[in-house]
Amino acid sequence: MCTAITYNTKNHYFGRNLDLEYSYNETVTITPRNYEFKFRKVGNINNHYAIIGMCYVANNYPLYYDAINEKGLGMAGLNFPGNADYKEVEDGKNNIAPFEFIPYILSQCSNIEETKKLLENVNIAKINFSDELPASPLHWIISDKEKSITVESVKDGLRVYDNPVGVLTNNPTFDMHLFNLNNYMSLSTEQPVNNFSKELNLDTYSRGMGAMGLPGDLSSASRFVKATFTKMNSKSGDSESESISQFFHILGSVYQQRGCVHMGEGKYEITIYSSCANLDKGIYYYTTYENSQITGIDMNKENLDSRELVSYNLIEGQQIFMQN
Repeated sequence: MCTAITYNTKNHYFGRNLDLEYSYNETVTITPRNYEFKFRKVGNINNHYAIIGMCYVANNYPLYYDAINEKGLGMAGLNFPGNADYKEVEDGKNNIAPFEFIPYILSQCSNIEETKKLLENVNIAKINFSDELPASPLHWIISDKEKSITVESVKDGLRVYDNPVGVLTNNPTFDMHLFNLNNYMSLSTEQPVNNFSKELNLDTYSRGMGAMGLPGDLSSASRFVKATFTKMNSKSGDSESESISQFFHILGSVYQQRGCVHMGEGKYEITIYSSCANLDKGIYYYTTYENSQITGIDMNKENLDSRELVSYNLIEGQQIFMQN
């Protein structure tokens, strides 16, 4: 399971936790402007916006989990089992495989309005990358510097929701996540007042009691509420260091530790990595489960006019600074 968020200070940030019980040996990969994107059912795109993000590269094709483009548009796919419903190829539509969806959008859209226009004729088609890599059941969050949307291909068609909170987790469908926030409207960052009974002298015996009832479990519905509450009430300075530090702290509120979610056969779901991309500067930051040091890669330091992918292996070992 996973959690994706946006966060704005002086700059604009987009990223996610990837929560799984295994890794595909992901890399931070830059797709330059002249790399040829080959699509299964629509025409290839030979010249496009440069992209940076986390992916698994298979047969020289970047299977992005989350990414941003040089114009400041970000996109992430999150697990959506039981609800994701991909369609048969449909005449007259732009039939896009799930694994192509992030490249298809980020290669040619610079903002949410362009994305919505492009989505009007998109059909998420039931097409696997290969027999070994079948299509994952996903839904997506797409964000520019000001707005976010959620895209879900479900049984009754392609649904595009405005996402006013800039947060996405997994099941249920996004409209139900938003509705569920009504159940938590009484939560506050302030200390509570006694509305229970005027006849009882009740005491605020601890700090933070205004948020009593905020979910703390690791289910997707609870993570959506907790990440939204944390993000919407988050405060930080405007510097890059303060902003990205706060971003990772927000993701840390729904971080998954090994041992808490047992998947059977001795396997446990963990936060494989957390990412934070600066949409204004094209810098992609990440941490991994074993390495809490923030590592950054600047797409603009590469040749963005080339044709070849540029990949960076993750620094996964813990980086400890000894002060004495």
